[in-house]
Amino acid sequence: MNDVKSDKAYASSKRSRGVGAGDPIVDVLRLLRTQAVVPARVHAASPWAVRFDPYAHVKLGVVLEGECWMTPEGCEPLCLRKGDFFLLNNPPSYTLTSTPDGARGRAAAFRERENDGEVRIGAEADEDTYVCCIDFVFEEANASVLFDVLPPLVLVRAGDPRGALLTNLSALTVAEMESAGVGRTLVLEHLAQLILVHMLRVHADATERPVGWLGALVEDGIGAALRAMHADVGRRWTLDELAAISHMSRSAFAAAFKAKVGTAPLTYLIEWRMSLARDALRSDTRSISELAAATGYESESAFSTAFRRVVGASPRYFRDEARRQAEAG
Repeated sequence: MNDVKSDKAYASSKRSRGVGAGDPIVDVLRLLRTQAVVPARVHAASPWAVRFDPYAHVKLGVVLEGECWMTPEGCEPLCLRKGDFFLLNNPPSYTLTSTPDGARGRAAAFRERENDGEVRIGAEADEDTYVCCIDFVFEEANASVLFDVLPPLVLVRAGDPRGALLTNLSALTVAEMESAGVGRTLVLEHLAQLILVHMLRVHADATERPVGWLGALVEDGIGAALRAMHADVGRRWTLDELAAISHMSRSAFAAAFKAKVGTAPLTYLIEWRMSLARDALRSDTRSISELAAATGYESESAFSTAFRRVVGASPRYFRDEARRQAEAG
């Protein structure tokens, strides 16, 4: 077994190999090829009600003026006021309405989107509510990596000090939507990504800690081990090394990691490696032996065994099948 390295020694060796900082949030969003749909501005005049269809990814919104009521199918109405941010994870159909009982009636007709995603409901002169919404789209094959650690709703209320940056980012987003500057689409895309990252940060820092790897990031010891694994996924990590980075004993670290993340440390590492491997087999031209080395395996056969155990197929079969599907698509 390798000698246990201290935090300082590990950091020094990591820098010498040119390894990145290891940010699991960034890694996951890159793996999912996160894309933001151009934000929609919803202006509404009371009384109003609009129903949204189920959405297979993530919706994010902020109430910029007034207030409204959100009612997901089968749930009680939730009041959203000016400055509130919400994130919906794989939401069912839901309504936004001007009154809590508005969802029981028929949704008012509204004009189709126009002017770069602007929606107006009711008479413009009587508008009292302004909501900005962003839809995010992810790579379907790996989407569960994020979906499984998010609740159906993340809510950040106005005045929450953790949401101060969100408020600034939303103001920039609205200003950019209303401008005609060069590079507007690119700026909006990056602002939307920043808002999503900050929503995930706020959720991770919540008093009622979230589950999975996202919640573990705020735990000093467990978070340090997670970041280390992400920073150097090809390293042949041992439980002792990860425990040392977390400043815990081996047994305490293993128990704490499983309690917080939901799986054993080395099992998490293997599953993350296989997520990266699946993505690489779909999208790049590295040989399987090169991919094995990049994900920490001494041989192609060892990598293939691990891949088959997690994925249920050999790497070669998986790559061939992905190519066939791409050609058919």
